[in-house]
Amino acid sequence: MTSLAALSAKVQAGQRLSDEDALALFACPDLLAIGELAALANERRNGRRVFFNVNRHLNPTNICVNRCAFCAFSKTADEPGAYCLDLEEVRLRAVEAVAQGATEIHIVGGLHPDLPFDFYLALLRTVREVSPGLHIKAFTAVEIDYLAGLAGLSLAETLARLQEAGLGSLPGGGAEIFAPAVRQRLCPEKISGERWLAIMREVHRAGLKSNATMLYGHIESHADRVDHLRRLRELQDETGGFQVFIPLAFQKENNPLGHLKDPMSGGVDDLKTLAVARLYLDNFTNVKAYWVMLGVKIAQAALCFGVNDLDGTVVEEKIGHDAGAASPQAMSRDGIVNLILKAGKVPMERDTLYNEIRVY
Repeated sequence: MTSLAALSAKVQAGQRLSDEDALALFACPDLLAIGELAALANERRNGRRVFFNVNRHLNPTNICVNRCAFCAFSKTADEPGAYCLDLEEVRLRAVEAVAQGATEIHIVGGLHPDLPFDFYLALLRTVREVSPGLHIKAFTAVEIDYLAGLAGLSLAETLARLQEAGLGSLPGGGAEIFAPAVRQRLCPEKISGERWLAIMREVHRAGLKSNATMLYGHIESHADRVDHLRRLRELQDETGGFQVFIPLAFQKENNPLGHLKDPMSGGVDDLKTLAVARLYLDNFTNVKAYWVMLGVKIAQAALCFGVNDLDGTVVEEKIGHDAGAASPQAMSRDGIVNLILKAGKVPMERDTLYNEIRVY
């Protein structure tokens, strides 16, 4: 196995890490040494700046045709707790977002069996009409695939219609783990990892930026994680369209994988995964600690492990919390700024596309 000294030398020299190197980092017990290397790589690229934005989550419906084993959010239409917001409810939430100073509204939801494609166009237009300055980050690659099927259009035509209605960029959800054997157990009804990557390639060709994610800490191996990271790095080499990588820590409550007695994810694994991502994904400028799933304290500690983004104020996140996330439903701008300052970093408010708004 590659030694830590050899890995350190490669990082110091700015050389690209191999899959074997990434596996060696995951196997290495010296968490602080890995964190130090990741911090070095991050500071070279981003200095001491840590980004956040003022955003609002909107989950229009939890009614979904898929039944992913890790998901506590999705419902059938006749289940208790199933809901679907109408356009007036969407408008009111967008109005709230603007009043709260949000620059972004983040829209993801279930694959509703009965809503037509025109509903999604109307949803985007409704938000855009509230405030043309509110950036709409909406629809995972899984949703885009589904919407193209509803519309009977190609991916390119579907994206063009959505952009015309107000779509500004895409979140990174639905990637989960690309390895087919794991994906078959996690989400057999969901599009394949190859299809997810193909859709994101088309998204980037359309001139849209997107995020990239990885769901970890369930039934995957370290090799599966590295395979996932490699595929993201390869597509980023090709398109340059990913803005940020976001590892999503598995939440085990209220879903069919809740029987896992000892899921891999924990504080040490969270920090190591973020650090390895920073070191291996050398073509990603930004690595985000998603405090909703990590918890506020681990997310803050991650700022010393190669992370340069804390997401945002969020407000009314449902998907992670339905699965047992213990974090608050929202954080204030002042709360996030304070977290960053106490970590010895420089808070930088941004918009969705990483344009700087204000330094604190």
